[in-house]
Amino acid sequence: MTKVGVLASGHGSNFQSIIDAVKSGYLNVSIECLITNNADAFAIERAKAHGITSMAILEKDFRTKDDYYRKITTELQTLGVNLVVLAGFMKLVGKALIEAFPMRIMNIHPALLPSFKGLHAQRQALQYGGKVSGCTVHFVDEGLDTGPIIIQAAVPVLSNDTEDTLSERILKYEHEIYPRAIKLFADGALSFEGRVVKIAE
Repeated sequence: MTKVGVLASGHGSNFQSIIDAVKSGYLNVSIECLITNNADAFAIERAKAHGITSMAILEKDFRTKDDYYRKITTELQTLGVNLVVLAGFMKLVGKALIEAFPMRIMNIHPALLPSFKGLHAQRQALQYGGKVSGCTVHFVDEGLDTGPIIIQAAVPVLSNDTEDTLSERILKYEHEIYPRAIKLFADGALSFEGRVVKIAE
């Protein structure tokens, strides 16, 4: 069974969607832990409510960024994690973690990559005048939202959208496609041709 470690920084709604998918039987994976870089993250309450081990590992407690990510890597490896899921983890992942879990770290981004990378993707889409936005689940590499794309969902941008209304509509699709991407990984349905992720039919 795929053992999942979740990294989150805040509210953790995508974390909750993954928990719900496991509880419903849609996802046959084991959530081994939540690691957060924010001791006040609401995601911790979600973990407690479902009996999931959680730990706050704060970068300020480490001498270097490399030391910080080595600590996270050690915790995940100790628990036998083989898929790392970023659920609103608001930091660029360090090299130590990426090297330990090559093409085994997933992230979800609220835009149709490669458009609108980085923070405030919904605001970027509105300011640019985009007519379609959405969300992307991708594998993580050392770039900012540059890893191979696994699955995407498109969401129309309405003329009266604000950053909040667009974000809310996109979030509903995030909660659908993230569990689906994890299921594809757990089922062994993903393969690579170069940087292109192929999904077995």
